[in-house]
Amino acid sequence: MSTAPEVRTVERQGIDVIAESERKGRPRGLFWPWFAANISVLGLSYGSFVLGFGISAAQATIVSVIGVAFSFLLCGVVAIAGKRGSAPTMVLSRAAFGVRGNRLPSFLSWILTVGWEMALASLAVLATSTVFRELGWDDGVLTKLVALVVVAALVIGAGIAGFDVIMRLQTWITVITAVLTVVYIVLAVPSIDLGALADLPSGSTQNVIGALVLVMTGFGLGWVNAAADYSRYLPRSASTGGVVWWTTFGGALAPAVLVVIGVLLAGSSKDLSAAIGADPIGALTTLLPVWFLIPFALVAVLGLVGGAVLDIYSSGLALLSAGVRIPRPAAAGVDGVLMVAGAIYVVFFAKDFISPFQAFLVTLGVPVAAWCGVFVADVLLRRRAYAEGELDSVGGRYGDVRWGAIALVLVGTALGWGLVTNTYGVPSWLNWQGYLLEPFGLGGRTGAWAYANLGVLVALVVGFVGTLATARGAVRRQEEQPVTEPISSVPDTELQR
Repeated sequence: MSTAPEVRTVERQGIDVIAESERKGRPRGLFWPWFAANISVLGLSYGSFVLGFGISAAQATIVSVIGVAFSFLLCGVVAIAGKRGSAPTMVLSRAAFGVRGNRLPSFLSWILTVGWEMALASLAVLATSTVFRELGWDDGVLTKLVALVVVAALVIGAGIAGFDVIMRLQTWITVITAVLTVVYIVLAVPSIDLGALADLPSGSTQNVIGALVLVMTGFGLGWVNAAADYSRYLPRSASTGGVVWWTTFGGALAPAVLVVIGVLLAGSSKDLSAAIGADPIGALTTLLPVWFLIPFALVAVLGLVGGAVLDIYSSGLALLSAGVRIPRPAAAGVDGVLMVAGAIYVVFFAKDFISPFQAFLVTLGVPVAAWCGVFVADVLLRRRAYAEGELDSVGGRYGDVRWGAIALVLVGTALGWGLVTNTYGVPSWLNWQGYLLEPFGLGGRTGAWAYANLGVLVALVVGFVGTLATARGAVRRQEEQPVTEPISSVPDTELQR
């Protein structure tokens, strides 16, 4: 019998709890998948998105660093649950919402991750097409179709293969993209115009908040629903502090640097900033010499693939958590088909990328923020590991439907959607948002607060504070019940290293 580790086979784990014998690694291993998923040069384009709120370079820099760091800290807290419960994020969410009550946030999580897959795959195709054009090659329909096939094959293949393949792939993506991104930055730095940056006027408080929310939803809040999917393979004795640190550090390091550099580049050139709206990554090629266009295409596509791979893996798990009964590889395949369909629409039919993308971030950012508030508070209230055997039992300690948690998400979402606006106009059917801005005296849909996207922050606070205020007793009662599985009764080693 062969003793070689099975790293090339398809992972058979679905949403079931990881067996003790299969738990492995150390918290520092979390750095690789999180860094690889967020080293994408898309982070540079966010500099233009942030400045689009009409704020100064200094304001944009502060907002970018704080927004990235705080949003990934939320991921770090969520990742604690994976170490404690050895199950995917949206399965562990059942402890807060009930076994069947959790189908609502699982469905929201599935939509969010599939949407991100579509966005990242679309960007990879657009970037490839632009590089071909800059080289004087054909950048038409055939080039885009071939690029889409290659990207889809990489993403769907890794998603179906599962955890071990993803972890190895992400390590290579991290090394390659990190080196080439540094080279890109060195080549682009001469394009920074300090005079133009100094001339950028300061923005209002509302505009600063709006930029902060965009950064949060574009980075950490886009990952919170998957943050425990990779820490679930760690031994229960792994350091909780280490899990939080390596998840936060791995996720936030690259975006914090890239967005700030993106601010400097976009603030130096109005033409570049405008071009980013239509082709966020391809527009960055205008700063490059011809000899680096092929390496740039490699770093752009690999960075986007790294993010999409984590998304398709987690979207498949979310689909299973929502109650769909198919094997995990099949779930990843279903999501891959939807990813391709969405990418085809964006690449071949949408007028630009940024309008539907930002509308997507803000609209889904509200209910996801409400869920995140509930889940983060629930994790912080717990002192012991989850009773794993009861996470799929409606008659167990976690119950069938926990209406209090669901109510917090619904209330947070209702308030949140009332305090954000689809200022981008695409799609037009979202123009109903912002219905509370006038009643709350915030100037209506055309007032100064319309661009602040307060609803995301409100939803997060409603979920977090509401859970701290109402769920403490329920969590204590859950943890006081006797556990039949000895492994789940082990106290959490909060700071053991």
